[in-house]
Amino acid sequence: MKKVFLGLSLFLGMIFTSQSQEISKHALGIRLGDNDGFGGEISYQHQLSEINRLELDLGYRDHDRYDAFKLSGIYQWVWNIDEGFNWYVGFGAGIGFWSNGNKYIGNGDDGVFVNADGNIGIEYNFEIPLLISLDFRPEIGVIGDYGKDTDLDLAISLRYQF
Repeated sequence: MKKVFLGLSLFLGMIFTSQSQEISKHALGIRLGDNDGFGGEISYQHQLSEINRLELDLGYRDHDRYDAFKLSGIYQWVWNIDEGFNWYVGFGAGIGFWSNGNKYIGNGDDGVFVNADGNIGIEYNFEIPLLISLDFRPEIGVIGDYGKDTDLDLAISLRYQF
């Protein structure tokens, strides 16, 4: 029993004292995803602490029934997996406006929307100042007709770190 306790104590000690990852102070790039239509976003990350950052994404969604512009803000926690690899989770919100300009589908209306967003992903921090990530972002519509259902956004991102 002493060996099990000692082994568990050493394991937990290694987890809680492991090397912290390097979150760059700033990262700027693009995020390309598919959430009810292909869309690109300008993405900015700002370090808040050793394990937290804020991500802001300004983007455009193009769908056969509507177009949308959106600004998302996500607060993230980042943990190191191995040298260069991190994983992260976060939550936030998105606000934007959408337009249904196709008079043959729907009634050509438009509006403002607000979403509650979650975020989970994995990233690799290269030796050069490049960060590549793959993330999943469920978005739940709070206000407006654009996001009245849950949307699931899978995206890949490339960011320059400075």
